[in-house]
Amino acid sequence: MFKEFKEFAMKGNVVDMAVGIIIGAAFGAIVSSLVGDIVMPIIGAVTGGLDFSSRYLLLKDGTPPAPYATIAAAKAAGAVTINIGSFISLVINFVLVAFVLFMIIKGMNQMRRKQPAPAPAAPLPTSEERLLTEIRDLLKAGR
Repeated sequence: MFKEFKEFAMKGNVVDMAVGIIIGAAFGAIVSSLVGDIVMPIIGAVTGGLDFSSRYLLLKDGTPPAPYATIAAAKAAGAVTINIGSFISLVINFVLVAFVLFMIIKGMNQMRRKQPAPAPAAPLPTSEERLLTEIRDLLKAGR
């Protein structure tokens, strides 16, 4: 059973998938930072200082009742909220990741199309052809 697992784990596809997951996790952190630290502040500046990360809809007051300065304060009071700002940030994250992956895959597909197909290997001579070649070489050497 261990031998079968080792064969499975060492197949190229599994190793490639593991590398892809690790790179994807690192890439996800970069995109999250891009959205949270660059894109959302720009959107906030364009919309007149609107901070999406603190936007929420209050469904039910907690103790003490609203208003709450932040989502964290609302949650600490036990209020029920719909966090619109977090959702918008995650949608932007997804769109950016999907677009970058699309561009990477598109580039890889173009590179694959440009590479010429390898030339087929010359077939190995049959035993008769090898024997005839030896006879020819012996006759040439005898002259």
